[in-house]
Amino acid sequence: MISDHHTTARAGVSSAKHIGIVACSVEGAALCFREIATYSPQFMGEHLHPQVTLSCIAMGEWMPAFDRADYKRVAEFMLRETAIVAKAGAEIAICPDNSAHLAFEYVIAGSTIPWLHIADEVGKEAVRNGFEHAALLGTRFTMTGPLYPQAFAKLGLKVTSPPPADQELVDDIIFQELVKGIFRERSRLLYNEVIVRMKQHGCDCVILGCTEIPLLVRRDDCPLPTLDSTRLLAHAAVRYALGK
Repeated sequence: MISDHHTTARAGVSSAKHIGIVACSVEGAALCFREIATYSPQFMGEHLHPQVTLSCIAMGEWMPAFDRADYKRVAEFMLRETAIVAKAGAEIAICPDNSAHLAFEYVIAGSTIPWLHIADEVGKEAVRNGFEHAALLGTRFTMTGPLYPQAFAKLGLKVTSPPPADQELVDDIIFQELVKGIFRERSRLLYNEVIVRMKQHGCDCVILGCTEIPLLVRRDDCPLPTLDSTRLLAHAAVRYALGK
């Protein structure tokens, strides 16, 4: 016989919308899923979280499209994975990869399920905290692209990327270390130095605009308040799934 507690718990999970994660990097995908699982219990009860289906694009498969700035092709990969999570029952999709959102207009045009946009969720958090000028760390595609400047401009906020030499440093560490699960103290300190320079440039917060950066940069000693794109997207997905 199933106890009342387990019956109630099962009912709580079944009433939540099924979340689909479309990912491309193992470390970032794992962080996003884990954050959904650890954030949900405060709303749903101990050990509970919405149903989650994750489908991960092999990074090497779609990197040539990024290098060509072929975002229609990037979207094709994302829509392929969206179909997988939708077939599994997902009712909402998220992608913890910031750069992939450069293809977002093509994705939502072809998706059968709704999406949350990572930069929009980060922007909402910036507004909630009263920030006005964000530094942006991410891949070279994110730091040089319109993703965050456009999303933040709609909210009356400013975004500034590091100068070219610092952009190269940030991007190299992402692709040579972070996506491979390598997190060096030296690299963390180098990132902090970049953030210090952005603070001197007038920034009052920093967007951790790559899925893996929150695994390297520590909130407790970061020179600026952090906007953790991975965790903010995961939290937004949970709230959406629960109708909050």
